[in-house]
Amino acid sequence: MRINRKGANRIASGHPWIFSSDVLERGEAEPGEAVLVVDPKNAALGTAHYSSASQISLRMLSDRKETIDRAFFLRRIAQAEAYRKRVVAESEAYRLVHGEGDQLPGLVIDRYGDYFTLQTLDQGMDRAKLEIISCLEERFAPRGIAERNDVAVRKREALPLESSVVAGEVPEMVAVRMNGLTLHADLLHGQKTGIFLDQRENYIAAAKYARGRALDCFTSTGGFALHLAARCESVEAVDSSESVLRAARLNVEANGIANIELREADVFELLAGHASGRRSFDMVVLDPPAFAKARQNVEAAIRGYREINRRALELLSPGGILVTCSCSHHLSEAALLEIVASASLDTGRKLRVLERRMQAQDHPVLLTVPETLYLKCLILEVI
Repeated sequence: MRINRKGANRIASGHPWIFSSDVLERGEAEPGEAVLVVDPKNAALGTAHYSSASQISLRMLSDRKETIDRAFFLRRIAQAEAYRKRVVAESEAYRLVHGEGDQLPGLVIDRYGDYFTLQTLDQGMDRAKLEIISCLEERFAPRGIAERNDVAVRKREALPLESSVVAGEVPEMVAVRMNGLTLHADLLHGQKTGIFLDQRENYIAAAKYARGRALDCFTSTGGFALHLAARCESVEAVDSSESVLRAARLNVEANGIANIELREADVFELLAGHASGRRSFDMVVLDPPAFAKARQNVEAAIRGYREINRRALELLSPGGILVTCSCSHHLSEAALLEIVASASLDTGRKLRVLERRMQAQDHPVLLTVPETLYLKCLILEVI
């Protein structure tokens, strides 16, 4: 498949995506096929998966002509596993393959002990799904594999949205150990693929500063709350979803924790109510869903982030800790810092930056692929 100079320069810059507008000749390539990519002078640039539907027509898999077969996937998955053995500690649950971060664009694999979740997010990886499942079975002998292909990005690839068990058996809830705690994951219906694995290291970091009364907003299955509880007098954990709070309650009970109060509420309304009632907390955690899922939503997202951070700061007195996160790729860390700075001026709170963090190391970031960095986590102290 021949691409123009702009596309060739993008590959040379270290980015694996080639857009439809940069493809000069498609030949007879089929949707999801692995193709050889050449520049305008027909010099080989590498091998890529081809998508007939997405604006991202090509996703580079290799910088040379290479057969993309079961042996290829087995080799790349083994490399990904070797990296996780270096960076993952005290956890049975982690991300095994993180798309472009593991040179497998369009593929996400999460491990939950003896169970795995699989996401094939483009036509190429979806076409190779059975080979990938076979590789997981050979290398890990899992008790079950679930596909979580119910994510909106597949619509851009003209792929159906589906969630099902594709190998073995998967129970309604899978219990795993993480950071010394027992956590339950709903692999077929839970948010993300069951647990927010990307926050695993940030849970530990936030817990170092926990004390007194804590408020965990958008708690989901209780990740931050569970980690804060041992160091706090009380933790109020809030989410608007009844289903995730059921999982959070299961986690609280499994760990014998008595000082977490789970509340179903709209976080924006709850923060406003607590401020009006002059409630105060020693720590507030904000871990909202992505407010900016597309570039055109950034302005509205900024207003949302500014509002919740301003409300959170109103609840903190001197010495209080704010943990504020954003998983919106389109909102940079610089933008998040600016939002929190604006909120601090609005509320008259001076903030000291204690830590600037990102997603856990099992969600690797490629330096030349900014899309692989999406989670920002700031830990700040009111002085």
